[in-house]
Amino acid sequence: MNDKSARLGRGLAALIGDISPIEGVESGQYEGIKQIGVEQLIANRANPRVDFDDSQLEDLAASIKEKGVMQPLLVRQNKDNKDVYEIIAGERRWRAAQRAGLSQVPVIVKQVDDKEALELAIIENIQRENLNSIEESKGYAQLIEQFNYTQADLAQVIGKSRSHIANSLRLLKLPAEVRNMIASGELTAGHARTLIGADNPLKLAKKIVAKGLSVRQAEKLSQQANKGEINTQPQSKQKDADTIALEKRLSDALGFAVKIDDKGSHGKLTINYKSLEQLDNIIARLLGQ
Repeated sequence: MNDKSARLGRGLAALIGDISPIEGVESGQYEGIKQIGVEQLIANRANPRVDFDDSQLEDLAASIKEKGVMQPLLVRQNKDNKDVYEIIAGERRWRAAQRAGLSQVPVIVKQVDDKEALELAIIENIQRENLNSIEESKGYAQLIEQFNYTQADLAQVIGKSRSHIANSLRLLKLPAEVRNMIASGELTAGHARTLIGADNPLKLAKKIVAKGLSVRQAEKLSQQANKGEINTQPQSKQKDADTIALEKRLSDALGFAVKIDDKGSHGKLTINYKSLEQLDNIIARLLGQ
């Protein structure tokens, strides 16, 4: 196993010390673990996770009622108020504990700076698979923008491949509507990556979802759209019979293909030519020469 794989396997424990799932944590028998009132805890404003599924919180709350909080939260002391602790990892457990009616939860206090706190929050959420792909991408972007990480540095710290980091960040280039579809689970990250660079990614995304396409099929759809083999732009209205008839009359009279784009009170008349000689001929006809 290489160093990166080992780090990924150890995960959060590699950064905060070896912590196994805790049995009977309420007894305080583990060194470094203490009980803190739920009202003393505040959420981490930099936490990349923003969506908390209500039904999953209810399930976790029911489990906590029966067995307690089996894994301590990771927190740091607030700089301005020593009685308040900011959650680094475990906000979901804290929310569920409140629903379960607990007055205290087990925590490990760790003094870390903002950069380390964000690293730990991302790692913990990724390993628990609690982040959707957009939250994960925003977390990576945060580390890059705020703390001058390179993608290579980030890959090493997080325990993911550099290509995974790059592909995650590319999702943020998609329109907000498509990103929302990813965040809600309507569209997978794999499907979404096929839309990067497409002319109309939202229209394609809706088509992928409606037809239940596989990632391979979505990739083919996107390629066809980029080659112009399918039209992803809004369809123009059908020409009426009078317009078509007028196009034919003009084409026959001039000897060149004529197209009329009627938009009601205005429009466009197009005469197609294939050589400069034909253009000279058209000009001469229009000028009556």
